Amino acid sequence: DLVQTEDVVQPRLFTAAQFGDSVTLECFISTERINYLSWIKQTVGQRPRGIVTSYSYLEDFTFYDEFRNNPRFTVQKDKGLFHLNISRAEQSDAVTYYCVTIYQNSVQFGNGTVLMLKGLESNMTIVQQPASVPVQPGDSVTLQCTIHTETCAGEHSVHWFRHGSGEALPGLIYTHGNRSDPCESSSEPGLPAQGCVYELPKRNLRSSDAGTYYCAVATCGQILFGNGTRLDIAGRLLLLFISSSL
Repeated sequence: DLVQTEDVVQPRLFTAAQFGDSVTLECFISTERINYLSWIKQTVGQRPRGIVTSYSYLEDFTFYDEFRNNPRFTVQKDKGLFHLNISRAEQSDAVTYYCVTIYQNSVQFGNGTVLMLKGLESNMTIVQQPASVPVQPGDSVTLQCTIHTETCAGEHSVHWFRHGSGEALPGLIYTHGNRSDPCESSSEPGLPAQGCVYELPKRNLRSSDAGTYYCAVATCGQILFGNGTRLDIAGRLLLLFISSSL
């Protein structure tokens, strides 16, 4: 069985670091029903890749493929924790990492941590529209995310996250997938000539739709964010905050 559980907690959905710095991806484990612990690297559009596995009662670690004999990747293991350390962070490290435990036939995943690197050059600008919109329960609204770029060469993917009230971490609600085809021309002043538009329709709105929605664009080893939308449902302010590019 493959499950996501509170027994495996990755406290940060996003972790930011400077290009070339060291970063620790945290994983806390609250169960002793474990045979093996692992870290998995998930690059958008590619199959997951195992980084390291350790038998729960031993201090030995088995690294795989390009991570074997790579001093940039180390593990910190203690009772109740299994952290992954990455030093001299580079562009290819800016992906999603999952902490995993295995017990008999059960595989339990953490909720994942996205590593974002600052200091990378980007010719993209991410804009989310509208800035705000009042709606009533039962109404429909379309959130819009536009990628402005000098060129659309290379693949990118767009993800929407929702952070509901009382929830510890945002959750992924939709992915547009990889795109490498040319974008339409943009006429907006002060922005690059090319524009790719992505929409997230929300129909028959309910109170359970409350929360913070994030539009994230993964491209060229980094993740960029839009500029924010505020949604007001029946007088209740739901902040849709899309932070500026990190």
